[in-house]
Amino acid sequence: MDQPLNAAQPRVQIQYSVRPVSSGPRAAARSSDEKRSTSRDGWREVLANAACEVFEIMVGASLGSATEEGSLAVADFTAMVGIAGSLCGVVGLRASFESARRIAARMLGSDDLSVGENVQDAFGEVCNMVAGSFKAKIAGLADGCALSVPTVISGKDYALHSLATGERYEVIFSFEGKPLAVTLDLHS
Repeated sequence: MDQPLNAAQPRVQIQYSVRPVSSGPRAAARSSDEKRSTSRDGWREVLANAACEVFEIMVGASLGSATEEGSLAVADFTAMVGIAGSLCGVVGLRASFESARRIAARMLGSDDLSVGENVQDAFGEVCNMVAGSFKAKIAGLADGCALSVPTVISGKDYALHSLATGERYEVIFSFEGKPLAVTLDLHS
């Protein structure tokens, strides 16, 4: 059932945790894969390239450089996709309600997207495609990692806290003049 999204949604606090897969045959295979040299120095740029490609191909829009550095001040929508296997982490996409609605409208080829489910599905799918594109661009991750089903959180006042204790990569873009954040939180 479609539910209209509005700016007066209740406060929600979400915490998510990323834990490595348990030991066993897959873990042994993973540790041998990790021995190859994979530099994480360029992962922020790879994440940015993945997001730009997905937006150009699937949304039909180019992402611009953010006008100011730092985090997205207000995010009405957050989509998350977990990565598990030789790399454990979460790819996130954060935007305002209007940006999420415009992303869904462009992706689905419709101007009338005022109901929640279509916006949530499209926004989650864009995050899923960014995660998949990122994973495909890093040597050895395409076959060594699996992606979770996207999770979308919406509301006007919520706090999101990653319990992953590893590295964090964040890229802030401009989408139709509004900030949009793409993040990668890795479990150490």
